[in-house]
Amino acid sequence: MVQDIAIPNIGEKVESGTVVAILVSIGDSVVKDDGIVEFETEKAVVEIPSPFNGKIVEILVHEGDELHIGAVVARLETTDAAEKVVSGGRNDDTIPEETTAKENALPELDPKVLMPSAESPSGDDEAADVQAFRSEIPAPAAPSVRRLARELGVDIRHVQGSGPGGRISDKDVKNHVKSRATVPKLDSKASSSQDPHMDLPDFTRWGPVETVELTTVRRITAESMAHSWRTIPHVTQFDRADVSHVQEWLKIVNKNSEKNGAKVTLTAVLLKVVAHGLKKFPSFNASLDMRKQQIYLKGYINIGLAVDTERGLLVPVLREVDQKSILEISGEIKDLAERARTKRIKPDEMEGGTFTVSNQGGIGGVNFTPVVYWPQVAILGVSSTAVEPRYMDGEWHPRTMLPLSMSYDHRLNDGADAARFLQWICHTLEYPMALQ
Repeated sequence: MVQDIAIPNIGEKVESGTVVAILVSIGDSVVKDDGIVEFETEKAVVEIPSPFNGKIVEILVHEGDELHIGAVVARLETTDAAEKVVSGGRNDDTIPEETTAKENALPELDPKVLMPSAESPSGDDEAADVQAFRSEIPAPAAPSVRRLARELGVDIRHVQGSGPGGRISDKDVKNHVKSRATVPKLDSKASSSQDPHMDLPDFTRWGPVETVELTTVRRITAESMAHSWRTIPHVTQFDRADVSHVQEWLKIVNKNSEKNGAKVTLTAVLLKVVAHGLKKFPSFNASLDMRKQQIYLKGYINIGLAVDTERGLLVPVLREVDQKSILEISGEIKDLAERARTKRIKPDEMEGGTFTVSNQGGIGGVNFTPVVYWPQVAILGVSSTAVEPRYMDGEWHPRTMLPLSMSYDHRLNDGADAARFLQWICHTLEYPMALQ
């Protein structure tokens, strides 16, 4: 029996993605859960597994193809007598693009749509407009066209489609952008803040230039950071923690646990301390909705940990950190970081964070100002430890000091709040062993 292998439902609001690698060839024998293709979405690169045992008889995609959820990527011949089941929840051999566009869920509301623009109202009318957007039938456009509209800051409901049945194309979106322009072309004296998409000069006038396309991860990072910077009034609080006792304790703990192959890291200790701190300072474990004039105080503590990968910065999330031991946290950090770097992290493992830690200590540096990861309200930056003289009990002593920098949303927390929170973290880091 010939069975289809389709793109399964990968995560909430994930509608489409790109094939970045094909892992099998025609004639290959595979077993259930063997990877067939690598599929890159806006959130992660995931392997699409085979749901059956069998032999590959047809490959229907190429590297670079953009596909929607439910699309068939390959077929294999199997002797399994089980009823035909397709991972994506569909059992048809082909999926017309127009049908898929109607069946897909509403696309995620892009932050730029929530910002006032020349074609959107403000105040109560704007809130009503957003609510109407959520309740309307999705625009007749392919996922790639909707993505283009989001990138250009266009509400696709306002675009006039030129295709059959009013279907919207890339060209329609671009023409809409041109037609709504109300500001003349900026000259050299104009401020770049007037138009974030100003045309760049022709750099080839001064020498050779190489053009490289933005990767999906880099594009999403750029959009997310730009939105966070525009939306959140950032302030950064700096402090230093004396981690001399922690370092000595880690040497003892790791020496005793060498036989088990487990290793406790300073990052794991820090996450445990931060988790307990967020319980004492819940306004840093929150989100702010200025539209509804509400604060969301979360009853769970999920900490995102920024991981440097060859594809860019990824932020896997450790869940319920306050309920785990330091050893458990250390093991989970290692697992998530390894899978993020080897493209095996799942999209839902990078969602639901309530606070983020960005640790650059392994690279170096004294301090930096991290950007808050919206819709969170704070992020902790960690730099490299250094042995410094510290005056204690009338004498100078060498102490291992850890520089910390916490950026926060000044709309929700004041400087005194941030200073108290970061001071608590620093003091607790001196003797964190009681948090086990």
